[in-house]
Amino acid sequence: MTPQHLPPLPALLETARVVSVPLRVRFRGVEHREALLFRGPAGWGEFCPFLEYGPAESSRWLACAIEAAFAGFPAPLREEVPVNATVPAVAPERVAEVLERFPGEVREVKVKVAERGQGLEDDVARVRAVRRAAPRAVLKMDANGGWDHGEALRAARALAEFEPAYLEQPVAGIEGLARLREALCRDGIEVPIAADESVRKEEDPVRVARAGAADLIVVKAPPLGGVRAALEVIERAGLPAVVSSALETSVGMSAGLALAAALPELPHACGLGTASLLTADLVAEPLTPRDGRLPVVRAEPEPELLERHAASPERHEWWLRRLTAAYGELAGQQPDSPR
Repeated sequence: MTPQHLPPLPALLETARVVSVPLRVRFRGVEHREALLFRGPAGWGEFCPFLEYGPAESSRWLACAIEAAFAGFPAPLREEVPVNATVPAVAPERVAEVLERFPGEVREVKVKVAERGQGLEDDVARVRAVRRAAPRAVLKMDANGGWDHGEALRAARALAEFEPAYLEQPVAGIEGLARLREALCRDGIEVPIAADESVRKEEDPVRVARAGAADLIVVKAPPLGGVRAALEVIERAGLPAVVSSALETSVGMSAGLALAAALPELPHACGLGTASLLTADLVAEPLTPRDGRLPVVRAEPEPELLERHAASPERHEWWLRRLTAAYGELAGQQPDSPR
């Protein structure tokens, strides 16, 4: 989003609401998901970059929220999208409990692996528990770059028995992915590699495709700057794409749904069922999948629930400062940028 298309900063601040929603299980090291919501002529936008992100990286998340609230989304090509269940790095005995939050038939499951403080034996036990609980589901594993090269090779060999559709970001960096992919091919281990962080956290999100470092890419609308920006990345990359969430509330999930709905092809179920990881949500009917599908709709927050999950005054001010800093990154130093 270019500076001349930015709404003035006061237009974002005057409707800003900050919420803190407890998680059912610890996820990415946090037990509450905080988000800032604001309203525009096209609806609600959600600004929720992870807490460790600085203004430059957060600015892309703000661009997505502004697109949602002030520009709206591209026309959809479908009315519903396939969605996978997500199993965090829980103990095997908790897997069935997690999957029960996904009503109906579970057709694809993404399992978190490589959790800090756990070992490969924990990952294999968790994946085996998922296979027992969902014997017909397609399995995918997400390491979030948590392994080094040797660990990833050992993990790929151990997890190959479950015939994963892909292994997501097993190691950090594009060069690391390319090296691992070559090693897997050389060793005859048929586990496709998906790039996530090596797409959304890179200055050039298409470089992973040019480097031949992945078989497919995972795309998330907020860290790529919005639905239209993500569609452009997918087109330039020329690789199959899987749409995933960034642990937004159902309000923010609307962007991911819009992205999935606008893609001509969806080779894998989307990672857009993460609202089930929240103990509560901001809408009367949270966007939780049934029989592995979600309708393409926009969720609207209810005033009562906004009040119930309101963050503390200190956190509210912290998020306003964060939004202002991200806005400054988007607007740049141009004197005619709206402030």
